[in-house]
Amino acid sequence: MTPQRLDKFKEVVACRQSDLTVILENVWDSHNVGAVLRSCDSVGIREIFVLNTEAKLVDKQNLVVGKRTSGGTSKWVDVHFYTDAEACFKEVRKKYKQVFATHLSEKAKDLYKLDLSQPVALLFGNEMLGVSKPVLEMCDGNFIIPQMGMSESLNISVACAVSVYEAYRQRNAKGFYGDNPQMLPAEQAALLEDYVERHDGKLGTKRTYFSKD
Repeated sequence: MTPQRLDKFKEVVACRQSDLTVILENVWDSHNVGAVLRSCDSVGIREIFVLNTEAKLVDKQNLVVGKRTSGGTSKWVDVHFYTDAEACFKEVRKKYKQVFATHLSEKAKDLYKLDLSQPVALLFGNEMLGVSKPVLEMCDGNFIIPQMGMSESLNISVACAVSVYEAYRQRNAKGFYGDNPQMLPAEQAALLEDYVERHDGKLGTKRTYFSKD
């Protein structure tokens, strides 16, 4: 590894957000998942959760990440696959205090009125059906992205990009990417070692699978 590459790793690790994540529920298009990974890596998210409760998605979840659309970031962002919503939320809430889902309703909050500098998970649903009712009931609330056109929805990967960059804006204003990092020095050192091992091929891409059974 070149010194320049190591410096890049150190810069990336220093900006990782340990209390910001994304959950995807039954997202069919692997290219959408890949694009979401790319956006998440770009704002310093180090892990995402993929909740697949539909049988066809469970069968193909090993292939669910689009390599081309992820731009290689699937190697650096951990992906945790779940087939049971309760198990997924139990794990998410160990690190992230609140879960907000994209859903159009009378009680939905404007994205730009959410405090995304707090530990939070943002949940995005299926391309056609959105977030399922059972999963919505597990969330702390839902939000919408303001739109001025005829359409009331955005492509899921676009919606995720808009949302996580609003989180970036809020967190950057509080110095989370600079003088007020979210990870302790020891945590940064451990993650840096992990990334170096991934670069050297000693560790593969991290994928964890948790089945309902």
